Amino acid sequence: MAKKVMGTLKLQIKAGAANPSPPVGPALGQRGINIMEFCKAFNARTQEMEQGAPCPTVITYYQDKSFTMEIKTPPASFYLKKAAGLKPQGKRNRPRGSEAPGKSTAGTVTLAQVREIAESKMKDLNATSVEGAMQTVIGSARSIGIEVKG
Repeated sequence: MAKKVMGTLKLQIKAGAANPSPPVGPALGQRGINIMEFCKAFNARTQEMEQGAPCPTVITYYQDKSFTMEIKTPPASFYLKKAAGLKPQGKRNRPRGSEAPGKSTAGTVTLAQVREIAESKMKDLNATSVEGAMQTVIGSARSIGIEVKG
């Protein structure tokens, strides 16, 4: 007999940095998921990824308190900021895009870099071809104030 699904939970956790402190602990604890078991499993599955990369994670939890997780690739904006060489700044010490996207630029990326990002994100994007995925990534770049050079 199949397990009964109780619900799903979406979190964005840094690769290799899941721990029981907020926001992970309280979000899992109130749903009856074993927090330490999740943290160990998540950190083991993300150890190959770049440490600190934000990973959108969809957690499906079942009536018997077990869970499954689907870890997606980091957002396109993370890759774009890294490719543009933006330096961490601000209160949270992370790279930021332009203050006024469309009017000023925070950095530039090449089409080759956009293609590389699109290929790595292909499985998570709603695109049927690499060219379509590139258009999605270019739109993300435009929205955070990063210019794409031919």
